[in-house]
Amino acid sequence: MTGMTGVTRRSGRRRLPMASLAAAFVLAACSADPAESPAGSPAARPNPAAGGPIATLGEPAELTTGLAAPWGLTFLPDASALVSERITGEIKRIPAEGGAATTVGVVPDVVASAEGGLLGIVASPDFATDRTVYAAVSGATENQIVALRIGADFRSLTRERVLLGGITTADRHHGGRLAIGPDGHLWIGTGDAFAPENAADDTSLNGKILRLRTDGTVPDDNPTPGSPIFSSGHRNVQGITFGPDGTAYASELGHRTWDEVNVLRAGRDYGWPETEGVQGDTGEKPIWTVHPDDASPSGMAYAAGSLWIGALGGQRLWQLPVGGDAEAVPHYRDTYGRIRTVEVAPDGALWLITSNTDRATWGGTGPRPGDDRILRVEVRDQSSTQPRSSPA
Repeated sequence: MTGMTGVTRRSGRRRLPMASLAAAFVLAACSADPAESPAGSPAARPNPAAGGPIATLGEPAELTTGLAAPWGLTFLPDASALVSERITGEIKRIPAEGGAATTVGVVPDVVASAEGGLLGIVASPDFATDRTVYAAVSGATENQIVALRIGADFRSLTRERVLLGGITTADRHHGGRLAIGPDGHLWIGTGDAFAPENAADDTSLNGKILRLRTDGTVPDDNPTPGSPIFSSGHRNVQGITFGPDGTAYASELGHRTWDEVNVLRAGRDYGWPETEGVQGDTGEKPIWTVHPDDASPSGMAYAAGSLWIGALGGQRLWQLPVGGDAEAVPHYRDTYGRIRTVEVAPDGALWLITSNTDRATWGGTGPRPGDDRILRVEVRDQSSTQPRSSPA
């Protein structure tokens, strides 16, 4: 296995040792059991606050249309965005104000499968000088995290290097979400490659949250020296985001009963496959659970005191308030179809990517005219009654 030379694979659950992270990057704990309810379960959450009005949304505005199975989205210093297309392997550029997408280039060695292909992308924190974007790529024999260099004219790209290989590939359950954390490191969500035992195997990179420096080396404060594994026991992570206090969150597709939102803590196990949501007694408890018919969560972002979670099978945008005990609120149910990705733009608005042209339409109803599209939605912070003008 690339990147894990000399390691013998084992099955069965093993607990990862705990390690302390740097003082500047603290991950909050949350251990209360969610209470079951058809619309999604409320739970005790990090950063509890007194009750009060929660953020609301403005009317969605269409930024661009005609995308083919879009998956990942990342913003650049000029406020334009890059979008990855899962099946074509292309990266498109979208102007900050919206408009027609232009093709930057095709990522090499992308092999599309039922759920695989070109998945998450995220720009380097130093993009203005290094022109680098990181991408999760499904290949013929393994999945990789690669560094791409974008041409100065946004009309070409080259693959510079492989940061991490050895991620088992399969037809489904690739995970694939990438994010740059407040620590400056690259966070990666992987799926179990449709083999649940991988999530419980600490010699496998699948069913994990991985954490790397942007040069591909392992941070010194990862739970296990030399290992990119930050947490284990995940089924299929397609959403990673961070609160303003540094709390890391992940959304995870469940099997038949419960999808999850988790607070990520170093070295912790999150229960899969013995536990799904709150059904089982292994692993860390999620801060929120919801039935897969109502969610199948993918991308997730934090803005104005709430987590905003795109739902594939549920065909809606979930709002999960982080402070206090407010319950989750669904938006746009069955209006735009499947929502794959949610990101906060530099001006504080949410950008939503639909996922209706994707051939992996589990729980979908097929393309609508103009699909796939990107929508812009203003977030109104009710504490000030004004739209947000800066990113969360």
